[in-house]
Amino acid sequence: MPDIIDPIDLTRSLIRCPSVTPADAGALAVLQDALEGMGFSCTRYPFAQGKERVDNLYARLGTSAPNFCYAGHVDVVPVGDAGQWRHNPFGGEIEDGYIWGRGAADMKGGIAAFVAAVSEFIGERASFGGSISFLITGDEEGPAINGTKKLLEAITAKGEIIDHCLVGEPTNPNTLGEMIKIGRRGSLNGVIKVIGTQGHVAYPDLAGNPVPVMLKLLTALTSKKLDDGNANFQPSNLEITSVDVGNPAHNVIAETATAKFNIRFNTEHSGEDLLAWIEAETKTAQRGFGGHIELDLTIPGRPFLTTPCAFSTKLSAAIKNVTGRTPSLSTSGGTSDARFITHYAPVVEFGLVGKTIHQVNECARVDDIKNLMQIYKGFLVRYFEDV
Repeated sequence: MPDIIDPIDLTRSLIRCPSVTPADAGALAVLQDALEGMGFSCTRYPFAQGKERVDNLYARLGTSAPNFCYAGHVDVVPVGDAGQWRHNPFGGEIEDGYIWGRGAADMKGGIAAFVAAVSEFIGERASFGGSISFLITGDEEGPAINGTKKLLEAITAKGEIIDHCLVGEPTNPNTLGEMIKIGRRGSLNGVIKVIGTQGHVAYPDLAGNPVPVMLKLLTALTSKKLDDGNANFQPSNLEITSVDVGNPAHNVIAETATAKFNIRFNTEHSGEDLLAWIEAETKTAQRGFGGHIELDLTIPGRPFLTTPCAFSTKLSAAIKNVTGRTPSLSTSGGTSDARFITHYAPVVEFGLVGKTIHQVNECARVDDIKNLMQIYKGFLVRYFEDV
């Protein structure tokens, strides 16, 4: 029987690997050693595009269905100004009941909790009638090109089937047990470039000012109410994130104006309808303008919803048993790699508290990691009880 893994020790070991996207820095090796010691079959999947190389890991224990998969990432965002940190951001120090370090909450602490939960679960129930797998990526915090999406394609090509998936993102706003994510809004990125003719402000008839055209277009985009939301999603919103003319002079009409925006949209939209609307408003703004408008529109993630079912019910029961709280089922927040997984299996997200993620002095409560381990273990018991 494999040794029971301490989730706190494993969290600290993972934090001590400075795995800023796309660097692995030994984090996957730490995880692989722990999983292989428990009997998992581990395969590394390195992918590259351009100069970027990302390593990923798929591990499985068992060969029969159902295959329950835990998905996560060992890569982290940069630390910022390390001098502002209370402790070494890659030290994994424990103080005042917290583990401090980049990735403590997002999401090395969650991964460690699930590994430890599996070690206890199989220690008590060596034969559980199915399979447990880990799908761990190294670029969730980056462009997400060489991680989960390609890893899913690769393992599927080898015949792997995932029946249900839990992503260990830090879903709780303030307290462990508050929230399960059962879906996410989609994301649309837009860049608008209005190109006119540079000239002197005293002779506007000899120039083509792109700024009024840009203002007209942005006003049209921001004045439209996209929707009222629905039973599962909050209303969609468009936010302008940058407007730039790059003109230091008062007496010069600039040639070009550029703006960036993002739309977080719900299931009231396909994505294509938003693209068509933006293009139509652009044509309207173009009328009477001697220059031209260029658009760069991308949809890096589409909205999805995992309809509440026995999967989320069993997870909720495990959470309530440990914390006494009945979690809300939410679709709030940004995107995650669950947007890729939803095309392969029902997926929900639950992990630690996310108040400090991406901040200086990221940390996670020691007791939260231990309790999360018990939640994950209780869920595994419930998930495989009928197998």
